[in-house]
Order: sequence, then C-alpha cells, then structure tokens
Amino acid sequence: MPLGPSEPMGAQAASSPQHSAFGTPRFNNVVIGLAGALICLICLREFSSIIAPWFLAINLMITAYPLHTWLVRRGTPSWLSAMVVSLTVFAVLVAMVSGLVWSVSEMIGILPQYSDEFTVLYKQTSDWAVNELNLDSTAFNRMLASLDPTRFLGAATSLLSGASGMIGLIGVIVAAIVFMAMDTPGLDKRMRLLDQNRSRISVAIGSFARGVRRYWLVTTVFGLIVAVFDGIALAIMGVPLAIVWAIFSFLTNYIPNIGFVIGLIPPALVALFANGWQTAVLVIVMYSVLNFVIQSIIQPRFAGESVGVTPTVSFVSLLLWAAVLGGMGTLLALPMTLLVKSLVIDADPRARWVNALIASDPKDAEIPEEDQAGDDD
Repeated sequence: MPLGPSEPMGAQAASSPQHSAFGTPRFNNVVIGLAGALICLICLREFSSIIAPWFLAINLMITAYPLHTWLVRRGTPSWLSAMVVSLTVFAVLVAMVSGLVWSVSEMIGILPQYSDEFTVLYKQTSDWAVNELNLDSTAFNRMLASLDPTRFLGAATSLLSGASGMIGLIGVIVAAIVFMAMDTPGLDKRMRLLDQNRSRISVAIGSFARGVRRYWLVTTVFGLIVAVFDGIALAIMGVPLAIVWAIFSFLTNYIPNIGFVIGLIPPALVALFANGWQTAVLVIVMYSVLNFVIQSIIQPRFAGESVGVTPTVSFVSLLLWAAVLGGMGTLLALPMTLLVKSLVIDADPRARWVNALIASDPKDAEIPEEDQAGDDD
C-alpha cells in the first residue's frame, strides 16, 4: 500500500514487527534462545554426575597452571612440571575431602552428648513461651522439636555417608586431572593457534581462566583469614571443638552467599548447649560481623573482577546451578556463571549489552573499538 503525502516514511516501519539483524522477528529469536538455553540446562542436569566433577577438575588445573609456567621457565621439563601440577591438585583435593570428613565426624561425635541439655532447654523455653507469650503450645513445641540435636546428627550422618560414597565422583575428578595433565605440555601452542584463527574465542577463554584462577585464590585466602579469626574467637569464648568449626567455616566459605550460614549453625548449637544462650548469641554476632566485614567489604575489593556479576546474579546463579548440578552446583555456581558470561556474552559484541544488567561494572557492556570497526574473526 503506497504511503500518502502526509504519512511519514517511518510510520509503516513503526507499525511492523521489530526484526533482528537476521531478518526474523525479535520475539522468535528470544523464544528460540530461551528454548535452547532450557535444553542445554536439561542436558547438563542429565549428565551432571560427569560434567560437574570434570568442570571442578578443570577449575583446579586452571588455578594451578601458573605453577607449570613457572617451572618451565626455570628449565624444568614440560612433562615433569605437568606431573608436579597434577600432584599438587591431588594434594589439595585430598586435603579438602579429609577436612570435610573429619569435621563432620567430630560433629557426629559431639552432638549426642548434649541431648540432656537440649531436653532441659526445650522444657524451659516451652514453658516460657506458653505462660509468658500465650503462644500455642503444640505449634511452638513442633518448632522446637526441629532443633533437636538428633535431627542435625541425622543430617550430618547422611552428609558423611555421602562423602564416603563419593568414590565414583572422586574417580572421575582424578581421571580428568590425569588426562588434562597429559594435555598440559601442548596447551600454549594450542592457545596460540586458536588466537590466530578465532581471536574472540581465545580472548574469552583467557578471560575465563584468569577470572576462575583469581576467584579460587581470593576465596581460599579470605576463607583462611575468616577461619583463623573464627577459631580464635571460638577458643576465647570456650566453645568446644573450636578448630573443627574453624575448618568447617573455611570449607563452607566456598559456597557463595549462604556458606557462612551453613558454617555458623553447628558452633552456634554447640555453644548454646555447652555454654548457654549468651555465648550462642555472641557466636552468631561474631560470625555475622566477620563475614560482613571480610567477605562483604574487604574481599570484593580483591575478587570483584574475578566473576564480575552483581550480588543478585550471584545468588540466582547459586540457586540455578544447585538445581542443575546438584550439591556440586553450589561449589561451582560462580565459575559456571563466569564460563557462560565469557563465552556467550563477552565474546559476542551483539550480546555485550547484557552486561549492563548483570555485570558488577556496567562498563563491561561497552563494545571494544576493534569490534565497532567491524572486526569479524
């Protein structure tokens, strides 16, 4: 239909559906993209028992790779430096699993000792709530029963059984580390060839590797700092098994957002039953203050560039990857998000606008000059 003399040329275009650069309606592209993402997540969940340990092994090898470079520069044969890196990763993995099993075992051993204290506290609290606050006794007693140490004992026992049953999982991780160690000597050459042919992908992989390495190192360092302060404070307050809770706090620090809460519950309960409610309150306050100051104020100044997403995106990532990958998804949530961000968003100039919504630094949404000039690798 021809336009009339008074009808502007843009009117017809404005009334037609928006089209993407490929000539298809933008809505169709969005639907196809969401469907593809959903299919990918379903596939990841289906094969999570293989993908999760492999991805953890990749993270560990990436983190330890500078040791390989350092040894090679000092004349060590490449195959020997790769072996040293793999043995270092094995040692770290064994230390982490041993620390988890030991701390949970100690937890299982000490909680039953406070069943009598729980019974007395249960009765006192129930009488106070019913007589002073006029609360419904049935509902309140049901709530208090959920704090029974035997319930936490059952959960801890299940966790320990799961830890001892991770032989298959650890076997996959060990196999992945061995095979990646065999590939390590030729990795630099492969990356140079990739950079010559697909520079954007090479840059994205390099960005992911640097971010993952920085994330794990910074998280480990600040986890140790928090654990040391926690252990000292618990020892001063006379809480039993202060060293155990410090190690448990260090291990749960790798779980973003909610890790410190998981690490807080056991020492707070033991302090409540062994030392009274005042000490339990002090433990909660101490953990909260240390977590806020070190992990929320100091740590982001060093780790802010490692993942580069907002706190909201970080929490959503935790929920998403826990649902997709199971328990290991809580540990790998931020590295998985960094992988998706690096390969899907940062590597594509047309998708970098998403960084304006999810990146901790909105400047990540800016397109580099070489991409604006039409560089199409």
